[in-house]
Amino acid sequence: MTFERLMPLAAVPITCVMLLSACASTAPAASHAAKAAPTMASAMAEVDAAVLAGQNDKAYAILKNAGTAFPTDKTPWVRMAQMHFDSTNYGEAIVDALEALERDPDDTLANSIVAVSGLRVTSKALSDLSQKNNLTGNVRTEAQDLAKLLRTSLNEDVLVPNNRPAAPRVKEAIRKAVGAASTARTTASSDPFGALK
Repeated sequence: MTFERLMPLAAVPITCVMLLSACASTAPAASHAAKAAPTMASAMAEVDAAVLAGQNDKAYAILKNAGTAFPTDKTPWVRMAQMHFDSTNYGEAIVDALEALERDPDDTLANSIVAVSGLRVTSKALSDLSQKNNLTGNVRTEAQDLAKLLRTSLNEDVLVPNNRPAAPRVKEAIRKAVGAASTARTTASSDPFGALK
């Protein structure tokens, strides 16, 4: 056999090797593409698993990646806000809730987290100021205005109920009732027909 006749026979195995290598290189790319396209539901499932395992840092990382992958979806931001709120990290809760509100201004949970977190931060700051006796001037006036606004918004006369025991108030009411009864008896004894009037 001559070299020219062996040439076509040698090309067959080379062609087979090239086809197999082409198939091998596209298979991982296809599986990589499937992994690169997660859904919000799968991200939330991963977050739930991380939270259950006590890996909150991992859960936050997954949520931030989901926020980047789905920039118009409020779900990761609301979840981060709730997690920060639950761990009493109110500043971060407000920031994340505001991100959610940029995507959906009508989200009730995000609005609630902003409001309650803000109130808790404010009440702590006011408590710290009042303990140091530095609640004077404009700060005091603003605190009073805030309390008035809260009373109006909540339709309550008293924001924080007085923690005095109820017994002195009950005793006061009894004393007044006894005093009124004795006054009525005194009036009745001086005028026997007074009760009929």
